[in-house]
This record gives sequence, structure tokens and C-alpha cells, in this order.
Amino acid sequence: MNETISKFFDERKEAWIKKNLKSSMEESEVLELHEKSAIEFSREVWLPNASKRAKQISISTHPCTFSHPSSRKNKNGDVTSIIANVEHRRDGFLRTGNVEVQSDALGNAAALDVHKFLTLIMPDGKQLIEHIEKETSLATSLLTIKTKDYNELRDEFLAMVTSSTELVTSSKIKQVYFPVDDNYHQLSILTNSGMVFELRKRFNKIRFGEDEEEKELLKTLRNKKRNDEYSEDNYREIFGLTTIGYGGTKPQNISVLNNRNGGKAQLLNSMPPILESRDIRFPKEDFFKNSITIWEFKNTFFALDNIYKTDYNNINIREGRDYRYGEIIDRIIERMYAVREVSTSQYYEKNSKLKSNQKVWLIESEAYQKERKESDEWLEKLLKEIARWVIDVGYKKVVGKKEYIKFGKGEYLHLLTLLEKYKEALR
Repeated sequence: MNETISKFFDERKEAWIKKNLKSSMEESEVLELHEKSAIEFSREVWLPNASKRAKQISISTHPCTFSHPSSRKNKNGDVTSIIANVEHRRDGFLRTGNVEVQSDALGNAAALDVHKFLTLIMPDGKQLIEHIEKETSLATSLLTIKTKDYNELRDEFLAMVTSSTELVTSSKIKQVYFPVDDNYHQLSILTNSGMVFELRKRFNKIRFGEDEEEKELLKTLRNKKRNDEYSEDNYREIFGLTTIGYGGTKPQNISVLNNRNGGKAQLLNSMPPILESRDIRFPKEDFFKNSITIWEFKNTFFALDNIYKTDYNNINIREGRDYRYGEIIDRIIERMYAVREVSTSQYYEKNSKLKSNQKVWLIESEAYQKERKESDEWLEKLLKEIARWVIDVGYKKVVGKKEYIKFGKGEYLHLLTLLEKYKEALR
């Protein structure tokens, strides 16, 4: 007999003996117990008994009981067991077929041992039930016994994977009417339980390791972290998990996989991300359009307008004007530092249409910092941009087209001369 199958019978036999063995038993009674177990778990006896119970449980990839524990039966009979055989495709989707998971089953908990038997993995990587379906030499030799006809035995075992031709759903399963052409198609939304518990399995690997050595290492590393001790090794942790329970105190009533996992599964945090509010935005096209607004300087521009419209000209008027220009330039420099601070996290070369001189001015990378210190070409362009923005954009828009004073080249050149004093601060 196949080694995996022999091991299954040996384990069942040992468990049965352990359950029925009593300390008060005499040696002859213990011997009789062992002899009885050998008969009970022989192929000739166990297989016919198991095949009768096989129809009490149905293999399903999407058990309906995960939607509602009482959805298994209704007035129309047993709800159809869904076995989704979906092709694996490299399409990047987390879906049935793209994740290798165990098949699940639902039905009478007393037949769980039959399910375990039929889903044993054989040396070729296939389940025993697949061998029985295809009538391989392994299956025929296993099911050829004296106490029951081979075909009858095979048909009874296959009842676990054979669905009725009539499709039956339950009112306790969520129903969705999906639009198809000019009509609707009713869908019953079901859970792929294999994927649910595969997720738990992967969480457990991350959190507790795969073997005793890894478990001890992870335990040591967590203790070091708890005690703020240094370690060269690291470990992974997943936060924000939620545990969901299926079936309450009777997880076996939901499904086989649910019972094996104690009715508990983990859910990843699916809350929407908390977006950081950005008071400072790195410009995509132009610093003066995207990172700063003229309305921040509203009072300053109106003060400048009053100075421009004064009928007389003296040193106090000129100093007042330059003081207001200085206010604007200082604010630009202040914003420049704020934008540089977010440049590493917000600047994306692909999406950027920023002028080359403003890239040098604002991006905090080694290459741009070097050019910023060693070259003046970008800075000369920037000074002209600042002067134009102050006189032609900011002042004009804040005061209004009807009220603003249209300047000649003189005022523009004066502002450029003033900006020369701020060169080092703008680097």
C-alpha cells in the first residue's frame, strides 16, 4: 500500500486506541483492543464504511456556509457545492486560480475523516480523489477489496465531488443582480475559503516561522525589540490585523478548513489611507504657479500701489518701495526652503514639466546642489523670473487691470538690481 495511505491508517488506529485505552485494562484486554483496531482500520472494513459516509460531505472551493451557517439546506434541498476549476494566468489579479490553495468541504462533521483520506497528497502531487476519478493503478489497487464491489465503492467516494445537475442556492446568501445586455443575471456571492486560510497560513509563517529554530529566533528578536536591545538580525511584522470568527463554538459546522483553523481567520486592514495634508507642494510646472500664490502678498502689493501713486519722490518713498520688495523676496526665499524640504518625497521626474533652472534651484539632490553652487546661469534666469512675476503678474492681478500702473523698463531693472543682493540667499 502507498506509504501516505498506510500512515493515514496507522494514525487513525493509534488515535482510536488512545481514546479507548484505560489504565484499568488487563494485558489481554489491551491485546484485544489492538486486534480490534487492526480490523476496524483495515481496508476491508474501513473503506466500505467510509464510502457510505462520503456523500455526507461535499468538496467545495467556495462553501456557502461562510456567508451564513444555516445556508447549507433549504426547502429545495442541499445548496449546490461549487468547485471552481479556474485557469492560472499571470494577469496580476488576486483571484481563484492564481493562488494555490487547499480545497475545502462542508457537510456532516462525522465524515471529516473521509475528506482527509480522499484529499491525501500522493507522490505525484495529486490528491487521492483525483486518482480515484481517473482510475489510476494506485486507485484500483486500493479499492479492490473482497468486502465490496470496486465500482460501487468508487461511485460512493466520488459522491463527495459530484454536484447535482440542478443548481440550488439559498436566500441566506447575498444575492446580486448583475446587468447582462438588456437583462440581469442573478449571482450568489461566495467566499473562497482556501484563500482565506492561505492568508492566515502566510501570516503565521511571517509571525511565528516555519520550524522550531526560526520560532526561537523570532521570539529572541521580539524580546530584544521589547527591551530596546540592538540586533543585527531583523524580522517582519504586520500591523492592523483583525481576527474574524466563523461558526462560533462549532467551527466544524462551517467547513473542514474552518475546523482545522479553529474557526479563526485574519483580515488585512482595508481602511482607506490617511492622506497627509500638504501645505507645501512641489511644483510640477512652475514655482510661481504651483507653490506660491499672489494673494499671500495682497497687503504688500496694495502698499506698493500706494507708494507708486504718490505724487512726490524722495529717499523715504524709495526706501519704502524697496522695503516692500524685500518683504516679497523674503517670503519667496522662505517658501523656497520649504519646497526644497519636500523635493525628495514629492518630485517625480516622469511627471515633471519644471523648467531646468527651477530644478537646479529647488531639488535637493547631490547633482543639483553641486550645479547650484558652481553655476550662475540658472540664477540669472531665476532673478528675471522673480522680477517679472512681481511686476507683471502679482502687482497687476492684485490691484486690477484698471488700477495698476504700467511700468517701463526702469522699474524692472531696479528690481533686478535689488535682487542681486539676494543671490546667496537664493542658492
